[in-house]
Amino acid sequence: MSAAIIDGKAFAARVRAQVAEGVAALAGHGIVPGLAVVLVGEDPASQVYVRSKGRLTVEVGMQSFEHRLPADTGEDTLLDLIAQLNADPAVNGVLVQLPLPGHLNSDLVINAIDPAKDVDGFHISNVGLLGTGQKAMVPCTPLGCLMMLRDHLGSLSGLEAVVLGRSNIVGKPMAQLLLGDSCTVTVAHSRTRDLPDVCRRADILVAAVGRPQMVPGDWIKPGATVIDVGINRVAHEGGTRLVGDVDFDSAAAVAGAITPVPGGVGPMTIACLLANTLTATCRAHGLAEPEGLTA
Repeated sequence: MSAAIIDGKAFAARVRAQVAEGVAALAGHGIVPGLAVVLVGEDPASQVYVRSKGRLTVEVGMQSFEHRLPADTGEDTLLDLIAQLNADPAVNGVLVQLPLPGHLNSDLVINAIDPAKDVDGFHISNVGLLGTGQKAMVPCTPLGCLMMLRDHLGSLSGLEAVVLGRSNIVGKPMAQLLLGDSCTVTVAHSRTRDLPDVCRRADILVAAVGRPQMVPGDWIKPGATVIDVGINRVAHEGGTRLVGDVDFDSAAAVAGAITPVPGGVGPMTIACLLANTLTATCRAHGLAEPEGLTA
């Protein structure tokens, strides 16, 4: 068996095109969505990510507001900025780039964002709404995974899903989303007994542990759909290369479908950030939400 490749790059381009259509429709109401991104410090990976977010925000017709603060910025200064963005009607989405410098309390900062503008979906109110099956802003990476699964499989109802990883950013919200689509869900992690056997039960396996090539092909049920969230940089021929949490070659020989790394889940994260910003704008103005871009 040779697995079908789920092309996240192409899928993300389709999502961004749909977002751009939604933004154009809002222009007829005199509304231009605005996304504010706050970066504290000079983490190289975060700087690249923020630049990409800004470029793609503008490409879909939204306003991009970037706030770059020095690494020694005090908590009060950061919280004051967030309060200003919360109050600014031109800003529909607020994102504080993580990780923050160690002297800042990430939970305090994230929970200072207006939940209606929390396009990352990390605010405790949105976590609670998602966990109880209510309308929420959904974290971008799990939302992208869900979109790809629905697109490839259609209905997920009754399928057995295993989420490997229990982080607040991916593992836990991913499990909630799959439950919402009527999957039978197991959340597995480093303490799970007989982990290979647990993974082999999965019709859908979502790997989000941050360990390079941890999941070999013999952990995968033949024909399963594998979503590899991991992005790990490993040494390769005098340089480095990106690999996922799944050993791609052995997994692709067994799975029915699989996301590659790079080019799988990664591109969907920013696409879903833009989708969330569009959704937040529609909600703020009492307009119909875009179809297919929410959970």
